[in-house]
Amino acid sequence: MSRLVTGVRSFSTAASSLLIDAASSAVRSARQPSSFPVFRDVPQVRQLRRQLLKNDRSVGFVPTMGALHEGHLSLIREAARENTDIFVSIFVNPTQFGVNEDLSSYPRTWDADMEKLEKLNEELANAAAAASSETTTGRISAIFAPTAKVMYPTLPPSSEVDGNGSFVTITPLSKKLEGGSRPVFFRGVATVCMKLFNITTPDRVYFGQKDVQQTIIIKRMVQDLHVGTEVRIVSTSREADGLALSSRNVYLGDRRRAVGLTLYKALKAAEEVYRSGKTSRADILGAARSVTDRVLAEQQALSPSERALFEADYISLADPDTLDELDLVDRSRGAVLSAALKMAPLEETRDGERCGLGGGKVPVRLIDNLILQPQQ
Repeated sequence: MSRLVTGVRSFSTAASSLLIDAASSAVRSARQPSSFPVFRDVPQVRQLRRQLLKNDRSVGFVPTMGALHEGHLSLIREAARENTDIFVSIFVNPTQFGVNEDLSSYPRTWDADMEKLEKLNEELANAAAAASSETTTGRISAIFAPTAKVMYPTLPPSSEVDGNGSFVTITPLSKKLEGGSRPVFFRGVATVCMKLFNITTPDRVYFGQKDVQQTIIIKRMVQDLHVGTEVRIVSTSREADGLALSSRNVYLGDRRRAVGLTLYKALKAAEEVYRSGKTSRADILGAARSVTDRVLAEQQALSPSERALFEADYISLADPDTLDELDLVDRSRGAVLSAALKMAPLEETRDGERCGLGGGKVPVRLIDNLILQPQQ
């Protein structure tokens, strides 16, 4: 740990020069960051990575699709505690959107993202100045924001189930849960992550627990394909009432947000049953379903201008390593309790109602999970 601290406080002249050169040569968007370069192509990232490696510095990598929120920032803060330098990618990956999913509707908030990252880098710099000699506090050293052509150089990216391309497929994990409704999603996630890992060669990569299936697939990919990076999982960031942070929450608006909290409440009800000592699937998932069924019935009884309808896509009780569904939880191993709600577009809106981005017409998929911890 002390070697990492030394690296933070004695950033070499060569590495500093490289960052300055990169910042002046990188192609930027409208907003120009001042404390880190924005790279659009692979050679620039690799050049910086080689220089950092020569100077015995470590890289923590946080892959994102932009529309940054506090959950993303918590990943960067965690990376800063364990590495001297942080790379952040911003790339809306087309191959994880199915042919019937609207890629164009994904929120793109470049200027707001850069502002948040600049502010966070200032926070990290202040923390580094106040840190003791035994504390590592790294900073954001680069943003990688490639185009689809850079990430998929030989063929246009395909979202067809049997589409052509160079893909990474992790089965059977990718076919379960989210994969049931989104058959190309995890193929796209694994492929883009493998590409990003190859480009940035990070010492550690950081993901949020909210996307639990993604974390399990990435860990399996790293293990099976001998990828030289450590996968770190950070606890889910939530609003005060428990709603898991997500870039897609901006589409909810007040009405759907209130009803969407049903997802977290259902999972908490199931968790309480497990904590009470019950381990059967019927008992644990029955508690969750009773919550979703009750709220849905209440919403269906309201008028179209008052209700927010949803569908419970799945509620799962699964093994923490294989995601195989469990009839009985082994208390020595625990389980993954997860669910997905599909929030339907609002049928009617009221004057002055806050309906979220898209005016309440964009369907929103909410996912969440809780880890049922092993108990002796």
